[in-house]
Amino acid sequence: MRKRILSLLSLFTVIMLVTSCGAQKKGASGTNNGSSTTSVTGPSASQWRAGVKGTWVLNSVTRQDIPDSYTIKNIFDEAPVECFIGSVWHLPAGSFRNQTGSITFNSSGKLCANGAVRTIVWSIYDPGKMGGEPEFQFKKIYAGDKAANVKNGYALGLSFADQQSLVLKMPIPLDNGASGHLVFNFSKQAD
Repeated sequence: MRKRILSLLSLFTVIMLVTSCGAQKKGASGTNNGSSTTSVTGPSASQWRAGVKGTWVLNSVTRQDIPDSYTIKNIFDEAPVECFIGSVWHLPAGSFRNQTGSITFNSSGKLCANGAVRTIVWSIYDPGKMGGEPEFQFKKIYAGDKAANVKNGYALGLSFADQQSLVLKMPIPLDNGASGHLVFNFSKQAD
């Protein structure tokens, strides 16, 4: 009974984390033209899941509505943004809900761990009848951890995906109560 209660509390925590972040829909024309106009309805969670799976290289991380003076020390409770540039995100197909993948770091620097591999469990959150947009979410799994026992995770807005590129947006709360985004620009790596 206690495990069931803990599982329900974990599920509720993940839902609250995911629903607190909004996702930008893909443009109506199916292209990523950088404008703020969006279509009335975006891709479904299963369409996003199909578009996201594969192996991706993170080419750049740009700021959207974040002042240049605003300092972001690290992302994903891991390392500075620069350490993620060039990282390879392996997001294979798997079970319907959670897939095991990895992030391999390929940057060297003061706080970067070149060659380090982080195992992740990733999924596409489907808001269903609750409303909202599907989101890419993942949590890091360390040796000896079980995904069900890991409470901390990350949710990114799904902005664009096709056979060559993937764009995810990470909400960043700002000091003035507003928010901006870090925009992750990926290119597909040949398998």
